[in-house]
Amino acid sequence: MTTQQGAKFETIAVHGGSFRSDPVTGAVVPPIYLTTSYQFQNTEHARRIFGLEELGYTYTRTVNPTREFLERRIAALEGGVGALALATGKAAALYAVLNIARAGDNVVVSADITQGRNASLPTALRQLGVEVRLASAEEGGAFGRLTDARTRAYYAESLSVPELRPFPIKAVAETADQLGVPLIIDNTALPLSCRPFELGAAVVIYSAAEYLGGHGTTDGGLIIDGGRFSWEAHAARLPTLIEPDGSYHGVVWTELVKQWNASPFVARTRAHLLRDLGAAINPLAVFQLIQGVETLPLRLRRHHANAQQVATYLASHPKVAGLASGAALIAFDLADAQAAARFKTALWLFEDAATYGGVRSAVIAAPATANRLLLSIGLENPRDIVDLLAAALAAA
Repeated sequence: MTTQQGAKFETIAVHGGSFRSDPVTGAVVPPIYLTTSYQFQNTEHARRIFGLEELGYTYTRTVNPTREFLERRIAALEGGVGALALATGKAAALYAVLNIARAGDNVVVSADITQGRNASLPTALRQLGVEVRLASAEEGGAFGRLTDARTRAYYAESLSVPELRPFPIKAVAETADQLGVPLIIDNTALPLSCRPFELGAAVVIYSAAEYLGGHGTTDGGLIIDGGRFSWEAHAARLPTLIEPDGSYHGVVWTELVKQWNASPFVARTRAHLLRDLGAAINPLAVFQLIQGVETLPLRLRRHHANAQQVATYLASHPKVAGLASGAALIAFDLADAQAAARFKTALWLFEDAATYGGVRSAVIAAPATANRLLLSIGLENPRDIVDLLAAALAAA
């Protein structure tokens, strides 16, 4: 599969985002700009930048050169027109919605997220005055029926965790297009293997602590605008991007960014949510995530190949029931809670973790029932993984 300009994923992961070398030193690896502030040329230069008349660096909370390297790389890899890196995936999820929804508005959310890593999102939105309407992804037309004039967005995960149920992005995107509602997809579980923008999504978000980083060292979040959704065409539904902004000299975001061919969605998220709520990612963390992204296509191939071997083995085991898989995640049931406990105790190679997508295989603390297991398959030798699972199932 290819992306923009025909380059393959492996090439974009290493070279994407227009960075070739540091213009000052010639360094081929993006430097870590560990600074909070930047020197203005003079007072007029500062005025132009703060007045949004010229692009430039003001304060690292909102903009940093190291962060830009990651944002451009991810936008290129995802096939989007702009991206924003944040401190956590939680911040990415919350900011993406709050950028276009205010108190009194509503969003329609896939009911599947109430059991996984985004389970706290509906509560947070409700506390801020945004109504959350839960729609079943399996019920055709549910999103459309729950939509009214104050609906600002649809929100779903491409793969629900822990259920491992794929979301019908294309079908819901068709409804979203008809009604002028942007579809936001959390693609954390399916980077590269699922292409939400090609299926009709308007915005994609990631928690970078999982596959993007891959090594369990660094938290982070990303918001990407695909560039296909016309924010201007739906002014009545999306007033935050269309109305003059009193906190920025009355600018209209959809108009302001035209001179730079940039994303109004990303620009306003950076200018408002990041500026005012402050979930800024540290440049050191950004640097670590860039290293992870550069090997993402290679790691994913091994993750998926290992998981396929594991799924094939488990499918024929008499103690395993309710087997489900998605990318490198596998879920299944054992006879009872005691059997599940014995199984986990015997998995000495597997981490007992709260998140997935790392190089080390892990048992994820996510299932709602005591006898269900959720495994994240890592990069170990697949024979070692299968042999260990066989021994653990014998002890279960």
